[in-house]
Amino acid sequence: MLQVNNLSLLFGKRVLFKDVNIKFRPGNCYGLIGANGAGKSTFLKILSGEIEQTAGDVQVDKHERIAILSQDQYAFDEFDVINTVIMGHKELFDVLNERTEIYAKDDFSDEDGIRASELEELVERFNGYDAESDAAVLLKGLGIDDSLHNKKMKELEGGEKVKVLLAQALFGNPDILLLDEPTNHLDIESITWLEDYLMNFKNTVIVVSHDRHFLNNVCTHIADIDYQKIQIFVGNYEFWVQASDLAMQQKRDENKKVEDKRKELKSFIERFSSNASKARQATSRKKLLEKLTLEDIKPSSRKYPFIEFKAERECGKIILEVENLNKTIDGVQVIKDLSFRVENGDKIVFLAWSHVVQTTLFQILTGELKQDSGTFRWGETISTSYFPKENSSYFEGDQSVLQWIRQFTDSKDESYARGFLGRMLFTGEESLKSVKVLSGGEKVRCMISRMMLSGSNTIILDEPTNHLDLEAITSLNNALIKFPEVVLFTSHDFEFVETVANRIIEITPEGIIDRRTNFEEYLANDDIKAIRDKFYHGHKRLAL
Repeated sequence: MLQVNNLSLLFGKRVLFKDVNIKFRPGNCYGLIGANGAGKSTFLKILSGEIEQTAGDVQVDKHERIAILSQDQYAFDEFDVINTVIMGHKELFDVLNERTEIYAKDDFSDEDGIRASELEELVERFNGYDAESDAAVLLKGLGIDDSLHNKKMKELEGGEKVKVLLAQALFGNPDILLLDEPTNHLDIESITWLEDYLMNFKNTVIVVSHDRHFLNNVCTHIADIDYQKIQIFVGNYEFWVQASDLAMQQKRDENKKVEDKRKELKSFIERFSSNASKARQATSRKKLLEKLTLEDIKPSSRKYPFIEFKAERECGKIILEVENLNKTIDGVQVIKDLSFRVENGDKIVFLAWSHVVQTTLFQILTGELKQDSGTFRWGETISTSYFPKENSSYFEGDQSVLQWIRQFTDSKDESYARGFLGRMLFTGEESLKSVKVLSGGEKVRCMISRMMLSGSNTIILDEPTNHLDLEAITSLNNALIKFPEVVLFTSHDFEFVETVANRIIEITPEGIIDRRTNFEEYLANDDIKAIRDKFYHGHKRLAL
């Protein structure tokens, strides 16, 4: 068991955590959530011993092993893939290396024989005789081909390295598993495999993720960083959101009788338990939910940005026609004979074998890049607004946030711009700071604000949820659901795709798959699976 006692962390005068007391128990998966900057990654580093707290202590039962997902893709470049995975269990890795060195000696002494015997006992205790085969199983589950197992890490691509590092964290059945954004850069098949793995994991898991679908599938508890505290809630992320909303509504209604509040909470828990009965972890989760009381649930202090897209005019009959589009980058043909037509009301998610494909397509459609051949035509009624995945070029000037946003509004009234920024959570002095010092999430909120002010009837978004916290993702998600016109986008967020898209275009190395359906049905369709298997034969799989 992992226990945190009276833990505090201060950076100068800023208090990140204060007197935190938590027990993380085996068999549970805790989703660690909090606003950007709340200290999620920092807390994981404290638990792993990478960072030292200001006060308090972290206790781990004797002989229990902690594994953490490494964020450094280059740390193991000189090691081969299999050994990189086995290094996740450092004690075993060291034992195996020492054993190899002893048996390689030309002058094998009696002392060496005694030590070799001791090492063999340790290898057996750590299940080291199966180390390579166990590592291979993890790599296979995450989509790393056998042909890569003996290659150096530096020979792998970025996404492949991430998968190997994830296998490293999982290797050897650690007692406590700490995962910081484990689904980043994973394909759909790998995410599904990881979800199944964690659902069957018998030990303790603490995970930070902005993927709501992932948190809902794997978490038995939510650990919420708020008010400089960390509070544990039973249930997955969806339950926490709904419970927090309910608590907020009850707090606003001070005249509501306590008994009425309890009845409302009880009814809500029963509804949630019923809905969760189809989930693989439902039985144990329902028992936990039934123990909840009103005092267990407190409203969150976090705020949601107000996001709303309003088109100044409706789209006409012709929106976008693409014919035989081709583009080669650095000798690789990323777009080949691409043709499709966008219809009224389409909300299309573009999937592809590489993120470069979608970004290249969007850059061509918005005029940032020139195609090699083929044509595309926007309708006369269409106005577009584009959210690029890389936005640093938009923030190179020495302007305040207020000055930056006023470039994109016709209103001469500064109070209008300030009010608009306030709804996007740039309040007071926040609106006056330089755009050069904005965080990744703040820049994304600025870019979304710019799009909202454009009044466009066709919105193009390339990975818009990157850098956003869960509240901002939810607000953007809901705004796009409500938007009545056209959306063209790509995203690695499963729930975002599932709830926004009504059409899916997957660009494969051998052609496109174009279906009007939701994402979950698309992935589950056997006919589509057969087409994808055919189109991806010998190629990399889907990169969402």
